Amino acid sequence: MKPKKIPQRTCVGCRQVFSKKELVRIVRDPEGSVDVDLTGKKSGRGVYICPKQGCLDSALKGGRLKTGLETDIPAEVIAKLRERLHSE
Repeated sequence: MKPKKIPQRTCVGCRQVFSKKELVRIVRDPEGSVDVDLTGKKSGRGVYICPKQGCLDSALKGGRLKTGLETDIPAEVIAKLRERLHSE
């Protein structure tokens, strides 16, 4: 029996590859609203980021979060991300 394949994703902040479960997903749903996806299963365009403050800062500064989601990121979503990363 083959070993089960573990999904891999790239962090938009540090550009390192991790397993999908280690990262936080940010999703833009079909209606255009941006939110943190705690389940990892919401429909829409998603990007992944490490649960580290430095990766979030790097992704925001470089505009990679905005580019990956193809939309502007609301300030309340950024605040929610910072709060989530601070608690981990």
